Amino acid sequence: MRIAQVCPMWETVPPKAYGGIELVVSLLTEELVRRGHEVTLFASGDSITSATLESVVPEALSLDSAVKKYNFYEMLQLSRVYEQADRFDVIHSHMAPAAVSYANLVKTPTVHTLHGIFDKDNEELFFHGRRQRYVSISDAQREPRLGLNYVATIYNGIDTDAFKFYPKPQDPPYLAFLGRLYPDKGAHLAIEIAKRTGIKLKIAGKITEAEIDYYNSEIKPHIDGKLIEYVGEANHVQKNELMGNAVATLFPIQWREPFGLVTIESMVSGTPVIAMEMGSTPEIIVPGKTGFLCKNVEECIAAIEPAAQLSRFDCREYVENNFSAKRMTDGYEALYQQILAERFAKNGYLKSKSAIAV
Repeated sequence: MRIAQVCPMWETVPPKAYGGIELVVSLLTEELVRRGHEVTLFASGDSITSATLESVVPEALSLDSAVKKYNFYEMLQLSRVYEQADRFDVIHSHMAPAAVSYANLVKTPTVHTLHGIFDKDNEELFFHGRRQRYVSISDAQREPRLGLNYVATIYNGIDTDAFKFYPKPQDPPYLAFLGRLYPDKGAHLAIEIAKRTGIKLKIAGKITEAEIDYYNSEIKPHIDGKLIEYVGEANHVQKNELMGNAVATLFPIQWREPFGLVTIESMVSGTPVIAMEMGSTPEIIVPGKTGFLCKNVEECIAAIEPAAQLSRFDCREYVENNFSAKRMTDGYEALYQQILAERFAKNGYLKSKSAIAV
């Protein structure tokens, strides 16, 4: 099958450090190629892939301080994709809502994976393209009032083999927090939990210009290198070690997170997650087995001791069985086949299964 994977260009594919969408796209692309599909990846020019790479920029846009209006580069990339739509059986966009206005202009079907949330600025565009095909990355992400044509919920996956398993936490114990340092992620609450319990907290996260005020006022004053330690933006090996050695990973989000990769990355490392019961966390964490769901800081504090008693083997096995890159790809591959079969049937020339196979 000829598949176009269309990714944002802000970070490389795969990302060197922070970049959840780019990581998911990379894992999906590489597994599709391994399965024999003809995949073209539209991403930044410094991306690394076994697929055919096409790009309108030489490197990730986050590396170019001169870039101020990202949307123009999006338009340039999507024009490149849809000008050659006939080359593909399916266009898989990870850039909604940007791609919504292009998809109806060609006959090649587009499937949009929604990686973000809906807001006042994008809802009208989504409603306009509501009959297009959408994939949610959790059931909690969906907004039924918009009437979108959801064709599946497919959870994000990770390369479980790439994560070292840590059978026990480091002594003395510490708590881990990983994520962008802005209010909705709740780093300030993780600090409050550490201060109220006296348990060390290690923070890893990216600080962008948009979050610098929050970091300077809510995070930086508490960093003393003893109880509260900031280790910078962690790459794959560093975050695996940081979470794997922790007694628990804190995920005190303050928004309806569609899917937090940190949660499954922690659990596959062996470390349970203590999370706020918001967004997708009830779909990812099994209370009393792989972590705990909490409504406030007090409940997070109360969950630390029981979290330390959970089986770290169960945490890893749960992710291997439910959130692997292979399982994610199984879901998308089945969806592509379904879309192509529907297209053949609609055009009156339904072919044999072999005609829509690899």
